[in-house]
Amino acid sequence: MSKRSIVTAREAPVEKVVSAAGGLVIRGETFAIETRERVELIDLTDRVMAHVRKSGVKEGMMSLWSMHTTCTLFINESQKALETDIKKFLEDTVARDKYYMHNDPDHSDCDRQNADSHLRAMLLGHSITMQISGGELVLGQWQRVIMGELDGPRTRTVRAQVWGLGG
Repeated sequence: MSKRSIVTAREAPVEKVVSAAGGLVIRGETFAIETRERVELIDLTDRVMAHVRKSGVKEGMMSLWSMHTTCTLFINESQKALETDIKKFLEDTVARDKYYMHNDPDHSDCDRQNADSHLRAMLLGHSITMQISGGELVLGQWQRVIMGELDGPRTRTVRAQVWGLGG
């Protein structure tokens, strides 16, 4: 069994995308987000909504994608007590101090000791897709777009792409 993880490499870097053909608008952008803690939840809703408004898409979809295996995206309520509960849930479900082969130098070349971060990310997911209607994201009253940093602090990148009909 190899100790190395498989690297996914693009032939060209991800670039901003702006395209319009027959009313179809596609706009892509990559956001850099600085995190300060090992496990941190960051509300990206206002930033994502501004990207949608700037895109000019009136009816369509928005996709957000984390460019990292230990950084997640999900929709939930943004509230300090719930944030504490989410962090406790992740620790209770995937304890950091358990034995993981990914952390064992006999089985892995990873020096970050972050197997728990990878396993937690599987629970939360790396992407979300949302509807756009009337030039705005379709979100419920308490729904917010949350990025979950699970192995920080680090600089994280999130790819946003909007596509739909412009107005």
